[in-house]
Amino acid sequence: MNVFSPPFFRLSQGHLNLLQSCPPQFQRIHLQQLSSPPELGQLEAQRWGSQFHRLMQQRELGLSIEDFIGEDREIYIAIQALLAVAPEISNGNANQQREAEHCRTLYYQDYLFTVIYDLIIFENDRAMIFDWKTYLKPAKLEKLKRNWQTKLYLYVLAETSDYVPEDISLTYWFVQLPQTPQKVTFNYDSQQHRQNRKELSELLERLKKWLADYEESGVDFPHIPDCVSTCSYFQYLQQDRDKGESESDGVLTSLETIEEINPFI
Repeated sequence: MNVFSPPFFRLSQGHLNLLQSCPPQFQRIHLQQLSSPPELGQLEAQRWGSQFHRLMQQRELGLSIEDFIGEDREIYIAIQALLAVAPEISNGNANQQREAEHCRTLYYQDYLFTVIYDLIIFENDRAMIFDWKTYLKPAKLEKLKRNWQTKLYLYVLAETSDYVPEDISLTYWFVQLPQTPQKVTFNYDSQQHRQNRKELSELLERLKKWLADYEESGVDFPHIPDCVSTCSYFQYLQQDRDKGESESDGVLTSLETIEEINPFI
């Protein structure tokens, strides 16, 4: 079954980011099922990132990560470097409830959203979300703030828990060697929550219209007004049209596939 078929649509932050940046590319990847395999370098970055996440989860479960390292000592060094500068991660206490790979779902306006937190720590008066990024910290942190992972992770927790927005935070840890791990923390509040709800509702309304036009009349998803200057896919789509290539040529890999490389550039 197509993920965008009734009785509800399944969406992630990857879908939202692509919808916001390049609706035609969203159509190609998720409706027409057109994508190209990731490059070798992307595959290695994915493997490194997946292994880092897996070992952090095993550590949270109380397992010895050294038993799973094998010959990949670089990941072990990266984990130890993170724990050395992040006592809130390495030192738990009896007043906390902690869970790695914590999954939450939210049904909103006929759409089902799923988020998975790398680590979440619940305390009586606050909830702290942590996310591991296995690449260097982006230079433009405003893009990180606007990214739908940031907005959706905070929004979903506020909507599905008893915590008010002011009690919730999200911290990204950038763990790529050889630099010392660096963090960026976003503290949530009620004003941001209302703004996120407004932006989400508006984006979902546009998606609903684009889907109806596409399915009923064959109308392609439109480019956003400033697509030429802001969309990293525009030049590829333009080249594809100019050359008259087939629909399967020149299509980039889905953001969901390469997201851990760095979606915030």
